[in-house]
Amino acid sequence: MTTHAPESRRFGFYIKEILRQAWPVLISSWAGIAFGVIDTAMAGHVSAADLQAMALAVSIYITIFVGLMGVVHALIPIIAQHFGGQRYIEVGRAWGQGVWLAFGLSVIGAATMLFPDAWLAISGHVDPAVRSNVTWYLRALILALPASLVFRSVYALGTAVSRPKVVMAINLASIAFKLFFNWIFMLGKLGLPALGAAGAGLSTAVVAWLTLAAGLWAIYHDPFYKRFKPTLGVPNWTSQKELLRLGIPMGASYLVEVCAFTFMALLVAREGMYVTGGHQIMSNLAALCYMMPMAVGIATASLTAQAIGARDMSRARSTGMAGVAVVATGACLTAILLIAGKSPILRAYTDDLQVAAVAVTLMQVLPWFHLCDAMQCIGSYLLRAYKVAVVPLLLQIVALTGIGLIGGWWLGFGPAAGALQPVVAYIMPNAPIGAASMWMMALMGLALSATLLFAWYGHIVRRHARAIG
Repeated sequence: MTTHAPESRRFGFYIKEILRQAWPVLISSWAGIAFGVIDTAMAGHVSAADLQAMALAVSIYITIFVGLMGVVHALIPIIAQHFGGQRYIEVGRAWGQGVWLAFGLSVIGAATMLFPDAWLAISGHVDPAVRSNVTWYLRALILALPASLVFRSVYALGTAVSRPKVVMAINLASIAFKLFFNWIFMLGKLGLPALGAAGAGLSTAVVAWLTLAAGLWAIYHDPFYKRFKPTLGVPNWTSQKELLRLGIPMGASYLVEVCAFTFMALLVAREGMYVTGGHQIMSNLAALCYMMPMAVGIATASLTAQAIGARDMSRARSTGMAGVAVVATGACLTAILLIAGKSPILRAYTDDLQVAAVAVTLMQVLPWFHLCDAMQCIGSYLLRAYKVAVVPLLLQIVALTGIGLIGGWWLGFGPAAGALQPVVAYIMPNAPIGAASMWMMALMGLALSATLLFAWYGHIVRRHARAIG
């Protein structure tokens, strides 16, 4: 591409570049979240009790894992900037430090998963059988956590150097293994007892270690990675401080985003088993849809960070604009699919008519929720490309926690419970008032978050342009 090419052609080039890297990331992300979809769908066809246990346990695990994963993902802009600046040995060293960080974080995560009762206290009375399933599911996932977090360092390396297809292939293969081990452990095949929701956790642990083994084999056998000389080395405090300085606010930002879903699930459990099941289907769909803007956001952030590392701020800015355009278009198409495919989607998730009846009322707001979620997602990833994480975290705390989560609790289950009844009756007819209020306020929080993040992104782009000259 030459510098005198027409602007429209340059913009189209950036879109193609993003899509070329985003589609493997998207498929990889869908494959990753397929674990939750498989567990939810299989539990939904076993019983409503198993579905409730899965809803609660997955919410707790995802909160812990995503927060820690966000810290590890600090590797993406760090490695991408090294790669863009052709500092190849630093790429390998940074990856090794990321592996050490992942191991340390897995210890912290395991400690928080040992005490599910502290989380379930938010849900009020939970049936003892459901509580037992949640406990055993989380204990099994403690075994999976180290492998899953170290694999995220493999993912970060591949993404940062524009080589995401290997991770995509591994994640796709892992789906088949997940289905196989779910069949064995959940349903009790090959002479083993049926473990239900707890069996899903055990199957995830087995597949996590197989996935990590495949990822490490790929790094050390693919000639592309030889230039980086990837090595574990020894923990280096200077490198760890750089990772933590960016990773802690990034992880906290991930945590703020996912906590809304977690505490929504725990609060909605107060409205009963069927509302919990319907809410879990809604949450699972929202998470599945989120994979598109997340994949494009990761690809855009990686390419933008590479441009920043090469000190090409014009390319960084154009890449960011192209990423926003791709996400906006994709979000609109996804919203249309959610509206048109509502019935077959519900049939795929559950056979229980009462669960489906709740889910269909909540899904009325999902297209709008996804549009706002997609835009705040790309905004946060663009800022991370510039290694900006603290201010976005503060903005998301105000919008997602203050307005979305606390506001949803206040109006759904707190002192002002039922205040949104007229709005809910108009937008989401027949929806349970507590769950509907939580989703409505989450939507408002996402809209505010997107607005604030883009305002700050504009400020950062202008500041970097002045600094470069």
